[in-house]
Amino acid sequence: MNVFADAFAWLFSPERWEGAYALPVLFGQHMFYTIVSVLIAAVIAVPLGWLIGHTGRGREIAVAVSGAARAIPSFGLMVLLVLLLGVLRIPEAAIITFVLLAIPSLLAGAYTGFEAVDRRVLDSARSMGMTEWQVFWKVEVPLGMPLLVGGLRAALLQVIATVTIAAYVNLGGLGWPIIQGIPLRKFDQVLGGAILVAVLALIVDLLLAIAQHAAVPAGVRAAPRPRESRSTAKATAAAPA
Repeated sequence: MNVFADAFAWLFSPERWEGAYALPVLFGQHMFYTIVSVLIAAVIAVPLGWLIGHTGRGREIAVAVSGAARAIPSFGLMVLLVLLLGVLRIPEAAIITFVLLAIPSLLAGAYTGFEAVDRRVLDSARSMGMTEWQVFWKVEVPLGMPLLVGGLRAALLQVIATVTIAAYVNLGGLGWPIIQGIPLRKFDQVLGGAILVAVLALIVDLLLAIAQHAAVPAGVRAAPRPRESRSTAKATAAAPA
């Protein structure tokens, strides 16, 4: 328990809130690389995933590319890109690494969201006279949004965890206390940095879990569950408020 007490003492000491390596500065760097990387990945992956889900074509290629991207070691890729692009392009190398890490989850969330839509719903929309664009925008996108938010949730958590290694190439972030503390055997600093990353990931996960629940269309939330019998549904509807 002394290690945890020392870690919290390190976190709340006045020195942690001043200077170039103050915790607010490191937090800002961490969030900058996370948000920029996920936004770039979303611009690439979401339209492509929607296209695959809407047309039903290219799913096998998307699965293969996503699997290959997940298998690439992030730290090794970042070091390789730094060597290829040069030391003056370290931020760009890091962002490319994090973008490649975020794309598989976003791509999967986009096309599986469309694939999960009941085909009968789409047929009903077309029979009502909706154009393909209206079916896409007014039916598939709203119904597929929860799974897309789930993909965004997974991508953000993966990138938040991986941005920690950016400190290895002197880009700062919340991984800096961990990377600097290990060779100096400052275990209170290492644990303090790990606590910060874990708390950030938990907060983001909680917020996106709420967003994922809110993304479910109101009509879907209000619909009776499949296992609910008709008599139960009628009794519930007839019950006084």
